[in-house]
Amino acid sequence: MPPRFGGSRLIAVDGPSGAGKTSFALRLAKQLDAPVVHTDDLLDGWDDQFTFWERLEREVLGPLRRGETATYLRYQWHLGKFAGPPLTVDPAAAVLLEGVSAARREIRPELSLAVFVTAPADLRLRRAVARDGDDSVAFRAYLERWRAAENRHFAEDETAEAADLIVDGAATTDDDRFTRLHERLHQRESRRSGQDGVDS
Repeated sequence: MPPRFGGSRLIAVDGPSGAGKTSFALRLAKQLDAPVVHTDDLLDGWDDQFTFWERLEREVLGPLRRGETATYLRYQWHLGKFAGPPLTVDPAAAVLLEGVSAARREIRPELSLAVFVTAPADLRLRRAVARDGDDSVAFRAYLERWRAAENRHFAEDETAEAADLIVDGAATTDDDRFTRLHERLHQRESRRSGQDGVDS
C-alpha cells in the first residue's frame, strides 16, 4: 500500500450504521499501530450526516496531509455541541478514517485502502439501539431517517462497488475471518508494491 495522502497511508473504513465499522477499525488500528479518526466526532448533530466533510478537511485531513498534527473538538451528542478537551492526531505511517461516508468519492484518489463493512439490516438496527441506549419512538424515527439517507448516499456514491475490501460485520470478535482478512491485507500490499515497482 503506497502512501497517497501526503506521506501517510490513509485507510477508510466505511459502511452503514451498526455494521461494525468501529470495532473493525479499532482492531485493524491495533494491528497497524495507527491512529483512528471517527467521523461521528466531527458531525454537528443529526442534520450534519454528510455535510461535515469541510470541517473534517479543515481540522483533520488538511493538517495531516501537510505532515502536521491535527487538533479538533469532539461533538458531544448529549450536550448538542462541540466540547471537551481537544483531540490530537499526529502524522503517522498509516491513519484510519472510520465512519459513514469515510470512503466517499472525493477522497478515494488519496486512499491506500477502502474498506466497506456491512451486516444484515436487523442486526444493524439492534446494535444501534443497544449502542445509544434509546428505543424510543423519537429515536427510531431519527434512526430510520438516518438509515434511509445512508442508503441513498451509498447508492449514488457507489461506495461498496469501489471498495478494495468488503468485510462481514456480523463476524464475532473471536471469528477467524478477521485473521484471514488481515492476511489478505498483507498479500494485497505485496501485490501493490510489485505493481508500483513495475509502473515506476
